[in-house]
Order: sequence, then structure tokens, then C-alpha cells
Amino acid sequence: MSSISRRIFVAAATAATMAFPFGASAWAQDKPKIEFLYSPFADYAPFFVAKELGYFDEFGLDVTIAPKSGTAETIQMLASGNAIAGGATWGAGLFNSIHSGATVTIVATMAKMPDTVPSPSPFMVSEQAWQAGIRKVEDLKGKRVGIPGPGGFGMYSVAKALEKGGLTLNDVEPVYLPPPATAAAFANGGLEAGWSIEPFALQMEKQGLARRLVEDHTFGTELGFIAFNNEFAQQNEDAVVKFLAAYLKAARLLDKGGWQDEKILDIVSEYTGTEKDTLKGIAYTIRSEDGSIDLASVREQEDFFRAQGTLEYQGPINIDSVYRKDLLAKANELLAKQ
Repeated sequence: MSSISRRIFVAAATAATMAFPFGASAWAQDKPKIEFLYSPFADYAPFFVAKELGYFDEFGLDVTIAPKSGTAETIQMLASGNAIAGGATWGAGLFNSIHSGATVTIVATMAKMPDTVPSPSPFMVSEQAWQAGIRKVEDLKGKRVGIPGPGGFGMYSVAKALEKGGLTLNDVEPVYLPPPATAAAFANGGLEAGWSIEPFALQMEKQGLARRLVEDHTFGTELGFIAFNNEFAQQNEDAVVKFLAAYLKAARLLDKGGWQDEKILDIVSEYTGTEKDTLKGIAYTIRSEDGSIDLASVREQEDFFRAQGTLEYQGPINIDSVYRKDLLAKANELLAKQ
């Protein structure tokens, strides 16, 4: 397995958006090829592990995993047939896409926030702000707060953190920037606080740039899901079931102590570009053991984005129209037979 750098990731993601649609004949093979789109973060570790430990092969699948860009592009590619499967996160854009009839099939959870601390997605305060007296959420009123962008989990997470101090997004000055850029903004005084994810959060702590201010604000929140092109899922249900069985096997390995295995850390380090020593010190997202999605958590996020005015429809989205629980149930049954 060759090293996958962030530079290669960007280039590959760009190339992926230019891919031609898969022909129906390619989907009708006895052993259909599945290309899964991922981001270079530890949330996607089950797919890296399933690939490198041979779990996909074990279930008779020909699976490749390829780097991708964000959720919006992933859903676009899946809906148009330019991709077969991928991971994505809940957010306003996804809800609007489902409402607009995006032809994707959601099959399982990909990641959710743990009910413990440290959090893999903490709300942090800069060391400069801390030294200046900002020691609690209430102190952030009128201050600059980093958010990765409107409409996604980052905004939802920041809002939940601010609630801990009786504040809302309207009480702070939002500064939109991606997690990797937060460190520089903290260092130059451009932000007082902001949302982060691992490994960036731990790196900022080690560099003395920031401290964790809130970590118990998103316990159990659904973060991401696995989706397939709708036509592919309909024509290749058996392949989807086997893919999920391999994924669940890897996920359970990780959630039951796999992160302590040096071989596992080698695999995740290779795909994410994160040093093994860093991987040993960070908190991780988790998954339900059976891969099911906590729809109550999803509804809570939908309600939040509706209150923000970012949804293009009224009433709850019909998630059941795209969520194939039957395929997930079959995957669990298949795995139980091993």
C-alpha cells in the first residue's frame, strides 16, 4: 500500500469529480467492483482496515477505496452515477438533496460522537484568549468563533457548545474556516475560540495554542453515514450486504480494542497521513454495533438547520425513502454466521 499524502488526496478528489458515469453493464457483473469514496480522517478507519486486512476479499468483493472531496460532491456523484459508494455527513445540504429527490441509498451509520470525554470534536479556546480571561463559554459573547462553514455538523456542534453558556450563534462573530486553519488563526489572534476535530485538536494542545473548553455538547450525535448509488443498490443488493458485513466486522474490531493494535495504527496512519504517536493520543468517533442510525439524532440536526433557515422544505424529511434498513439487517445476519 503506497503512502497517501494530502496532496495526492486533493488531486485524486479533483480527478474523481471528472469521472465518467458507470455503465449499467459494469454493475451487473457476478462480482461487481465497488469503489468507495473516503476522506483521510480516522472516522473512515473501518474501511481502511476492511481493505487492508482482507475483509472485503473474504466476502467475495472487489473493493477499491478512493479519496474524495466533501459531502455535497459525494452525494452529487452518487446521485448522478459517477460513483458507486461513499461516506458523507449529515447537514443542511444533505437534507435538501434528499428532499429534491437525490437518488442515493443510505445503508448504515459511519460515525457518531461517543458519550465520553475527551471528545474527538471539541470546542476550543485559544491560549491567547484564555490568558486574556476567557475561561468559560459565557465570556465568548461578541467574540470571534471559528466554524468550518454554514450548514454542516461543525456549525451544529458550535451551536450546542454555545448553549452550554446560554449563548447562540447570533451572540458571537462567526469566522468560517476549515479545521486545519484554526491553529494559525489561534496563533495570530484571529480567533478567540473555534470548533476542531482530531488530530488537529491534540496538535494545537501540544503546541500550546489552545485548550479544550467544551467536550460534552454532542454526546451520541450521529455524524456520518454510508451511501450507495440508488440504481447500483437496487441491482446489487447482495454486494451491498457483503460490503456492509465487511465494514461491520472492521468497525467492531476497532471499537473493541483494535486501536491498541500496532498493525491497525500502521494502516490508519498510511491512509490519513497522521503519525502513529498522534493516533495513540486522540479520541475517536464510534458506531452502533449493528450499524444502525439513530434517527432521533438526525431529526434533532434537521430541526436545528430548519431554525437556521437553511432548509428548502417544510416538515420532516422522509428519511425512510432512502434508508435501506433491510440491507443492514441482512448484513448483520451474514456476519453472525461467521
